[in-house]
Amino acid sequence: MSLIRWEPFKEADEFFRSFSPLFGRLPRMLEQTGGSHYEWAPAADISETEKEYVVKAELPGIKREDVKVTLENGVLTIQGERKLEKEEKDEKTHRIERFYGNFCRSFNLPDNADAASIRAESKDGVLKVHVPKLKAEKPKAVEIKVQ
Repeated sequence: MSLIRWEPFKEADEFFRSFSPLFGRLPRMLEQTGGSHYEWAPAADISETEKEYVVKAELPGIKREDVKVTLENGVLTIQGERKLEKEEKDEKTHRIERFYGNFCRSFNLPDNADAASIRAESKDGVLKVHVPKLKAEKPKAVEIKVQ
């Protein structure tokens, strides 16, 4: 007989993950003085290796100058703006499905993140933020004399 670990929320997680385009990624309509605009957030993946955490965010069509990566109080924030392309005189737009405007994603970093060594790079529409891990000191064995 083998033991199987019970994960009570696994089915719920899989259900919402299957509808991920519908939950959390669709832009929200925000009302502002003088009009409204959409707030959107780029898709992001977070992975971990032995030496670092890597955050990859999809930012196609966004210039490096329009992206800002900050770290404050253990929270990594990626923010910027995708600017709407201007319509040419002889061009008529029939449909716009991509979202434009400001975006912001924030991630809490773990305690072992080396904040001083974070670096970011952008290539082929993907922003990669490398967050190195602090080197953990291995606990030393202390001999205790029995009296």
